Amino acid sequence: MLWISLVDRVGSGLWASVSVLYFTYVTGLSVAQIGTVAAVAGAVGIAGPPLGGIVADRLPLTRALIALQLLRAFASFALLTTDDYALLLVFSAVGGFGDRAANVLTKLYATRVSGPDRVRYQALNRTVANAGWALGGLVAAAALALGTTAAYQWLLAGDALSFVIVALATARCGEPPSAARTVAASKTPAPAARPVGPWRDRTYLAYVATETVLFLDDAVFKVGLPLCIAHSDRAPHGLAPLLLVLNSVMVVALQVPLARFGATTAAARALLVPLSAFFALGGVAMALSTTGGTAAVTLSLTAAAIAFTVAEMLHATVSWELSVALAPNTAQGAYLGVHGLAQAAQRSVGPLTVTAAIATGPLGWTFFGATIALTCMFQHRLVRDRLTRPALSVPPVTVSEH
Repeated sequence: MLWISLVDRVGSGLWASVSVLYFTYVTGLSVAQIGTVAAVAGAVGIAGPPLGGIVADRLPLTRALIALQLLRAFASFALLTTDDYALLLVFSAVGGFGDRAANVLTKLYATRVSGPDRVRYQALNRTVANAGWALGGLVAAAALALGTTAAYQWLLAGDALSFVIVALATARCGEPPSAARTVAASKTPAPAARPVGPWRDRTYLAYVATETVLFLDDAVFKVGLPLCIAHSDRAPHGLAPLLLVLNSVMVVALQVPLARFGATTAAARALLVPLSAFFALGGVAMALSTTGGTAAVTLSLTAAAIAFTVAEMLHATVSWELSVALAPNTAQGAYLGVHGLAQAAQRSVGPLTVTAAIATGPLGWTFFGATIALTCMFQHRLVRDRLTRPALSVPPVTVSEH
């Protein structure tokens, strides 16, 4: 699965770097049309995590993953066949749905296979994924030097081919054990009571709502830092890609070592305290970047990037562990699917939130960091009682799969 993650991210790195350019120069879409394509794909993608999680609790996980990877491949190959705006909307939406659903199912697979070592696996997976993303971006950058239509098309074809390779590799993976699935022919009696569903679990829904706020570091790197640099007359414009490289290098180098501090559920919850401090520091550094000369602004933006990257790594560890620990074993797919909504929702509200912080200046960025820091502490209190009580599900029933 780590090799699968690497190949997947290399393909994604190929396409993410050129998607806007492809729609501009190859299919001839306007800026408004490109924005609409991205918005529709994001909106449809929100449905991917919960639906994927429900399917994963009822069908073999590897088969569901293979189907989703082939769906992503179909969507990418289909983009190559047309420049019709309506069809591009449809194919992009299909790809967005497949991407978000596959992301949740891959996490569920890792959870079921790695067991108590899931935090270390998550750290290794993020390290591999970031390396793959960077490698795909480097290949895309080299191809863009050609600046031809064929170069854009080959990059998109490479993305589609990566999904085919991933589907074939997934077919070789063993099916992990699941407490949610039972075999109809089994003589083992069904559980007397069903676990509480995630949509009726108020604590988990509140936890997912706080997660949406904690994922805002993603919007800082994708929107906040680039916009601040682009609209500043004191920040070197070449700083933007360098800060993204810094982010990737730090994740590759530090994600695994930092994961050891959240190796248990209790330790992961405790990490919310230093996590709140790094979010607050990031907000203050962004506020300081609005004043001073070139050197001071560059230093402040770099400090902000470092703080938000550390926050990103700590939150990745905390989020992975708590999202699983708060879910009953017999409904992990459904619960993790709902948790996936947090990241999907952040992709919609994150750019607006970061833009508002930029518009309001130092006070806006200070408030931005403080709000996320306070949300960390609220989540720390929210999950405390739940983690000290028994799970909401009945004990898992061992069922033969043969």
